[in-house]
Amino acid sequence: MAFAIMQLTDAAAERIREIIEDSDKPVSGVRVGVKNAGCAGMAYTLDYVSEPVPGDDHVRDKGVDVWVEPKATLFLLGTVMDFEETKMSSGFTFNNPNQEGACGCGESVQLKPADLAELARARSEATA
Repeated sequence: MAFAIMQLTDAAAERIREIIEDSDKPVSGVRVGVKNAGCAGMAYTLDYVSEPVPGDDHVRDKGVDVWVEPKATLFLLGTVMDFEETKMSSGFTFNNPNQEGACGCGESVQLKPADLAELARARSEATA
């Protein structure tokens, strides 16, 4: 059994479906990544995908497609992507077990690479 890089909530999957349906150009899903930014060090990136980028990791969850940049994979292992709407804003959020901190304004996060040995232990305990 392979370990899923990330999972989607129902709200995130529904929003991705809306993005695909509302786009003027062909969109087959979204691409998630990370970049160096902000006072905490990193920020999540999100782009529309019309053609998958060779080498990206592919996640299919709840009927939608998400691709993950290779350099982001270790930072996103175990993440749950959600979509939240409030009176003041709406957007995708990431519940990431690899997040160690965030800046006060919420624009950037501090991420550590996933501990692959810890993930392997957790998987073996779950199947035992």
